[in-house]
Amino acid sequence: MDQVPASYSKDSERAELEAVLSALSHTPRLQNYLKYIGDKYFHHRINEINEYNLATEVLGRSKITFDASRDSIARVEAHRLRKRLKAYYETEGKGHEIQISLPQGSYVPVFTLQLPSAQAALTHETLAEELQADSLPSSTATHEEKGLVLSDVGAAEALQPGAPSWRSRKLSFGMAAVAVLLVAVAGLYLARSHSSQPPAGEVSTPLNATQPSPQNTAPLPLRLLAGYDGSPRIDSAGAYWLADHYSDGGVAFRRPDSPVLKTSDPMLYDYWRTSDFTYNIPLAPGPYEVHLFFVASPQDDPKTSFFNVSANGQMLLRSFNIASDALGANVADERVFKDIHPDKDGFLHLKFSMEHSSPTLSALEILPGLPHRQLPIRLVMQRSAVKDRNGNLWHPDNYFQNGTLSEQPRQVEGTDDPNLYSQERYGHFTYSIPVDTHGRYTLVLHFAELYWVPNPWIRSGVGSRIFRVYCNGTTLLDNLDIFKEVGSLHALTKTFSHLQPTPEGKLELTFEPVNNYATVSAIEVYDESE
Repeated sequence: MDQVPASYSKDSERAELEAVLSALSHTPRLQNYLKYIGDKYFHHRINEINEYNLATEVLGRSKITFDASRDSIARVEAHRLRKRLKAYYETEGKGHEIQISLPQGSYVPVFTLQLPSAQAALTHETLAEELQADSLPSSTATHEEKGLVLSDVGAAEALQPGAPSWRSRKLSFGMAAVAVLLVAVAGLYLARSHSSQPPAGEVSTPLNATQPSPQNTAPLPLRLLAGYDGSPRIDSAGAYWLADHYSDGGVAFRRPDSPVLKTSDPMLYDYWRTSDFTYNIPLAPGPYEVHLFFVASPQDDPKTSFFNVSANGQMLLRSFNIASDALGANVADERVFKDIHPDKDGFLHLKFSMEHSSPTLSALEILPGLPHRQLPIRLVMQRSAVKDRNGNLWHPDNYFQNGTLSEQPRQVEGTDDPNLYSQERYGHFTYSIPVDTHGRYTLVLHFAELYWVPNPWIRSGVGSRIFRVYCNGTTLLDNLDIFKEVGSLHALTKTFSHLQPTPEGKLELTFEPVNNYATVSAIEVYDESE
């Protein structure tokens, strides 16, 4: 078969984008929408193409008050853009060699090379067989019957260091297309977004960087809902979670419909994979960060519910009991492991095996990691994500128990990032922030006095609010009075270093009132390892 035309390149994709943008000049809203996602695509930043960013950076929604669960503006405009692109390629753009589409359930643009009908038919048949063999969700197989998806080759290569470029492989056109499609299609549904070597025996040995990657490496970040076989789902930060994939063995169950504590994303715990099972995930060489999500059932016997989890034969969790780890049933439990590498065959082999009871898993997340360090954790006490002035995304409030979120944003001074301080969690509450057990951590707490402000009906001032903060039982702040230190509506930060996590891999923060409620507006955690 013929090879990909030599004329096909990123420049030809850019030229097609400019042509379509010109055609959308009479609909500036759609033009700006497509320009934004196109710019992110060409700068290899497809993880930033999500509902929150589109609504706040393109469509004029407030970064403080936007709530994706109540405002569907980004989805509505995506629907309009899909219809406009379809109409364009049925009329004035019909003869274009490269075409742009926006698949259902995704905001990432797809560039399609139009092939002669005979070649396209063969390619389509090959792709269909490959997709069926890999058990990808049917909703991810969106592509034109006479076209071949070539979307985001550059971004896929950038996200998978060391992966050989499809242009350099000496494969037939059809085989190369299959390899590229499997990366690109799965990647359409991804949004989201840690001083010493961990002790031997806890994580797998790093690979030689020159070792080749397996074909069809998993798209990153990879987020899977264990036991789930439906369409991709979106979490509170706008990240996509895919149906279960790469698993072998075990049985899928839907969890009984009961509330889950200490999470802002209960949908992560709607399903289980249970009984002995493994995940075999193809990855490029390098360090990764693995997050495992568990929840215990009230029917589990805490005296006998123990199982093991290993990575490439090295134990991660031995005699693991979810209820004991989470301090109760129906409580979200997240365990984090840094410095995880694929095995010598290029796969990460995660094994969940019975000790005294069947293992269960609710969700699995794999992120490109940092050598020896956990990725930073950033939480803002709001219902929607916030991006700071440096471009860092702060996840909506999570890992909490008790307390209340404020509803009315306030304007705060004394900071370059007032949005981080505009709301609060207040009351008597706790946070259980998951970290890798191998490390010491720096904690940064962000405060502002949002309630006791100058008001003729409320007498406020020094002493209006006093509270304590503990970490793993140790006092961090005793009788903190925000008003006394900085007054009202003014940012205040407190930093604490060398914090040791609990044996369960948590920073357990307690905010205890002394006079009126405790409060916090944002939380950061940094791994101090070198």
